[in-house]
Amino acid sequence: MLFTLLAFAVALGLLITFHELGHYWAARRCGVTVLRFSVGFGKVLFKRVDRQGTEWALSAIPLGGYVKMLDDPAPDATVQEAARAFNSQSVSKRFFIVAAGPIANFVLAALLYALINIAGTQEPAAIIAAPAANTAAAQAGFEQGERITAIDGAAVRSWSEARWGLLDALTSGGTVSVATEGPHGASREHTLVLQAATLEPEGTDPMARAGLALAKPRPQVTQVTPGGAGAQAGLQAEDIIIAAGGQNNPDAAALVKEIQSHAGQTLALTVLRGDTRLTLNVTPTPENSAAGRVGRIGVMLGADFPMVEVRYGLLQSLGRGVSRTFETAWFSLKMMGRMVTGSVSVRNISGPVTIADYAGQTARIGLAAYIGFLALISVSIGVLNLLPIPMLDGGHLMYYILEIVRGKPVPEQWLETGQRVGLGLLAALMGLAFFNDFTRLFS
Repeated sequence: MLFTLLAFAVALGLLITFHELGHYWAARRCGVTVLRFSVGFGKVLFKRVDRQGTEWALSAIPLGGYVKMLDDPAPDATVQEAARAFNSQSVSKRFFIVAAGPIANFVLAALLYALINIAGTQEPAAIIAAPAANTAAAQAGFEQGERITAIDGAAVRSWSEARWGLLDALTSGGTVSVATEGPHGASREHTLVLQAATLEPEGTDPMARAGLALAKPRPQVTQVTPGGAGAQAGLQAEDIIIAAGGQNNPDAAALVKEIQSHAGQTLALTVLRGDTRLTLNVTPTPENSAAGRVGRIGVMLGADFPMVEVRYGLLQSLGRGVSRTFETAWFSLKMMGRMVTGSVSVRNISGPVTIADYAGQTARIGLAAYIGFLALISVSIGVLNLLPIPMLDGGHLMYYILEIVRGKPVPEQWLETGQRVGLGLLAALMGLAFFNDFTRLFS
């Protein structure tokens, strides 16, 4: 629990600070006086005033932050002081200052995604299990053991890249071209026709629903009993068994079943020893057990799954970071639109409790997973703040666009009405998020 709270606190602190630094930097660039920079709302717990007169504060409620600027100059202010007020700035400067917060979140996300690509990660290869009957993958002719190598012409290195490349089509529907490589090196091209899915938080994984599940680990020999049937056939520790009899890519349970059913009979095993593929004939020794007469070969089995290192150079990582950020933002907007139309459940909206849980889970998995989580939440904060809802940055930007179109500021009455509407919408959104959190918590 403490670890989860710590991971959540670090995430909140970093993402909120970066967002507000965007506003702060833009305000300074435009010559606006910044009175306070606060991480958190409510009572100030700690503060320090810098040489420019800005108060840097840590406040009691850590669910946000703010940059307080000089809005209107005092009646007795000098011309220079009045020129440093936010409301004295041109509409283009005000637009820039407000937009800089969400933009900072997108910049942070791009840098975090780039950092993951530069550092590199070990990930499962994109090898699929046998597609279930009547799924889209089965209809497209996918077979067990095929490795996904490209999606719509874009190269795929790992299972996570395959998931991301298919995510939009899996949720919205569409036709996707998928290139694969078979267990023996044969290349194939599949046309995958996907239907739009109604997403539920507890629903089936979209990849599995389409028939694309990650292959199970391959059985690997960890120990060979001297003089046993396996040793006599030439099996060695670290051999990976990729076929048994007529069955390709068996998992450990299927392999054991195949061996047991061949008591006293020759069984052909295809093994991978380093980069060399070998065929060994083993005759399982008959033994009596509670299940009857079964075959044993005198080996211990472990699990092996092909892993790949996903790493890119500096420039390519930066480019991938930027593209991943925009793809994530666009996907988030599409999901919001589908929530409005009802094709995506509003139960997918998460509040601080669920986000804290994800922070703890990803931090336990490892640094790369946690950084990926931070990038995702940073994009989400940027997208949310750009929504044209009064009280959010996007609401202010909407008013500035109206001011540009009208040639004069928006009437005060519009601002007051918009503030009430925006407050109501945000309260409803937060209420729904907390309701979903506690429903998940106690279900």
